[in-house]
Amino acid sequence: MKIIKNERLITRNSKIAQWTSLGALLVLGGGMYISISRPELFTVSLICLLVGFIMTQVGMYMGNRWGRSPRPDEKIDAGLKGMHSEFTMYHYASPIPHLLVGPAGVWILRPYHQGGKIFYDGAKKRWKNKGGGFFAGYMRIFGQEGLGRPDLESETEVEIVQKFFKKNMGEESTIPEVKAVLVFTNDNVELEANDSPIPAMKLKQVKDFMRQNSKPRVLSNTQIAEITNLLPKE
Repeated sequence: MKIIKNERLITRNSKIAQWTSLGALLVLGGGMYISISRPELFTVSLICLLVGFIMTQVGMYMGNRWGRSPRPDEKIDAGLKGMHSEFTMYHYASPIPHLLVGPAGVWILRPYHQGGKIFYDGAKKRWKNKGGGFFAGYMRIFGQEGLGRPDLESETEVEIVQKFFKKNMGEESTIPEVKAVLVFTNDNVELEANDSPIPAMKLKQVKDFMRQNSKPRVLSNTQIAEITNLLPKE
C-alpha cells in the first residue's frame, strides 16, 4: 500500500496544538491567581477561566488529531499494513482528511478514538457512548470529545469528494461511488453497530473488510489510475 501524507500540515498543526494547550494552562492559572489575590476582579478572573476552558477544549481537539503519537493517520497506517500495492492511502492530501483508493473503491475513513461502549441507536438514529464507570463518564465530559454525528459528518465528506471528482474528471469519465466507514481505534472500545447505515468497525477489522470488498473488483486499474492522477503523488 502506498501512503501519501501532507507532512507540512501535520507539523504545523502539531505545533498549534502544543501552543494552544500551553496557552490554556497559562490563562487558567492566571484566572485562578486573580480570583485568589484580587477577589474584587471577579469578572476578570471569570473571563480568564472561561477563555482558558475554551482553549483547553481546542487544544484537546487539536492534540488528539495532531499532537499525540500515534496520531489517527499513524493508527490507520498500522491497521492497514500489508494491504495490496494497488491501494493508496491519502492523509490530509485529498479534499478530506483520510481517503483510501484501490480495488475496493473509494473509501473515506473516519477515525474515532473514544472508548467505552459505543452503539448505534436505530430508533433515534444516533450514535451513543455509554458505560465504563465513573472515570469513563468523567473523561467523556472533561477529557474526551463527544462522538458528534458520524452519520452527518460522513455524508458531508462524501459530498465533498463527489464534487471534487465531478469538477476534475472529464465528461466522458464515470464518477466513482464514494463510501465512508467509521473506524474506532481505541483497543478498549465495545462496539455495537449492527443497525448503523454506515459501516463501522474496530481498526483491526478494516484490512479484512477492504480485502473482501476488493474481490468483486469495484475499480479497474484504469479507473484507479485516473483517480490517483487527480491527487498528489507524494
